[in-house]
Amino acid sequence: MVSFHWLDWVVLGLFGLGLAGIVVYVTLLKDESDEDYFLAGRNAGWIAIGASIFASNIGSEHLVGLAGSGASTGMAMAHWEMHGWLILILGWVFVPFYDRAKVFTMPEFLERRYDSRSRTTLSIISIVSYILTKVSVTVYAGGVVFKNVLGIESMMGIDFFWISAIGLVIITGIYTVLGGMKSVLYTSVLQTPILLIGSITILIVGLVKLGGWGELERIVGNTMTQHGDSMLDLIRSPKSQSFPWTGVLFASPLIGFWYWCTDQYIVQRVLSGANQKQSRRGAIFGGYLKLLPVFIFLVPGMIAFALSQKGMLNLPNADAAFPTLVRELLPIGLKGLVVGGLLAALMSSLSSLFNSSAALFTEDFYKKWYPDKPEKHYVVIGRIATAVIVVLGIIWIPIMKSMGDVLYQYLQNVQALLAPGIASVFLLGVFTTRTNNRGGFWGLITPFTLGMVRLFLVIIDIPKSHILHSLFVSHNIWHFSIYLFIIGMSITWGISILTEKPTEEKVKSLTYYTGSEEEKELTRDSWNGWDVFHTAVILSVIIAFYAYFW
Repeated sequence: MVSFHWLDWVVLGLFGLGLAGIVVYVTLLKDESDEDYFLAGRNAGWIAIGASIFASNIGSEHLVGLAGSGASTGMAMAHWEMHGWLILILGWVFVPFYDRAKVFTMPEFLERRYDSRSRTTLSIISIVSYILTKVSVTVYAGGVVFKNVLGIESMMGIDFFWISAIGLVIITGIYTVLGGMKSVLYTSVLQTPILLIGSITILIVGLVKLGGWGELERIVGNTMTQHGDSMLDLIRSPKSQSFPWTGVLFASPLIGFWYWCTDQYIVQRVLSGANQKQSRRGAIFGGYLKLLPVFIFLVPGMIAFALSQKGMLNLPNADAAFPTLVRELLPIGLKGLVVGGLLAALMSSLSSLFNSSAALFTEDFYKKWYPDKPEKHYVVIGRIATAVIVVLGIIWIPIMKSMGDVLYQYLQNVQALLAPGIASVFLLGVFTTRTNNRGGFWGLITPFTLGMVRLFLVIIDIPKSHILHSLFVSHNIWHFSIYLFIIGMSITWGISILTEKPTEEKVKSLTYYTGSEEEKELTRDSWNGWDVFHTAVILSVIIAFYAYFW
């Protein structure tokens, strides 16, 4: 492996100094309340919000998984990345509801719309999933990526995987604990352009090395799947085990709706907005940025595959696509910049996770146990909760390292099992006034339980002859996700119809139809032609992309 040049270390060091300067500045801005700590005082502007949405989204699943998917399956995973239109739905449809309710967390919104049982259930689901999946996978992948890119096997007799992984968690944890949501937002403004510059550099250098876009289309387009689909095709045969169009076209938006419109991890960015205009424009800016991952991560994975087909790149496995391109193609200096971008993506993703998890614990549990404490007390608890989550992330690393190959295969499907129940209760809760607390609770917990049963059966590798395999595991994961969504919608609506109707006071300002005239006027005044134009541009790009690769 090629070691870093001293100039690369200088470039990486300059990035570190810039990050440290921002953290020091943010730390000096005292957090007087939990609103300051978790939501940046609800005073964030649209640039910071949009940058944070994008930087928080870009994590190990992109640096490793998406590029690896491009190298192994081509354009198939692009469905999940062309979800800028769902971020627009967050900005146009859901921002007004969340703004009216002035909530800190998504479980808190469910409590107001349904009851405390739904709030507690969603909080538990969210915290556990953050610690055991998002945090641990990001940390694990970070250790693997940096060991590969930097070309360092060990340091002081210690496997460099452990040094980079634990160092990543500790550094990110420190600045998140000190600065809260402000550090997440402000550092994203630095991290996002560095990430973009580094990734675009990889794209351009890779295409030049390969011989251009036409050569990429020739090699990848002529590589066919077992069902006769080209690797360039978005729409795959319904017989495909991995990406049947009958599942992908419906399941990917369903998962995207949960992630972009209801998941605390993402929605906390728009909750920090100074007003609806800033939050909506932040979502629109995030929608623009979300158009990029296909080109700066998935396409480079395809380039790595094409280069390996021509014998111009030694690609040990698909997941090594992006770090291999960084290590072998980039010149001195640019390599340091790109590694800074990789570091930026991992740290931003982790800091968002830490802060969101701490917000969920403090607002949805601790405040219930110990109400009426001073605001500064809750800020301290938020910092302690963040630190605890950092420790749990470190503790989970050995398990991830020993089971990484197995878990990583399954983690791509976890969201398909988590999303359906949450999506169903949010959709019916926002767009109907008839759904009640009983329907909401059972519609939330039933699909989640069924999904976790499937995940458990997959992990223990239940025999195909067993009846539980036929009921849960034999179905394609994307079809199964759709089934869970239908079950969640049916249970939520069915139980609600058979039981008492919510009072007008219960749903006031919490559904699409029950906002006051003053609230509706405030929403109307928060947008103009600028918002409509840029929304239309984003939608046009998405439509053109689907038309080209259909």
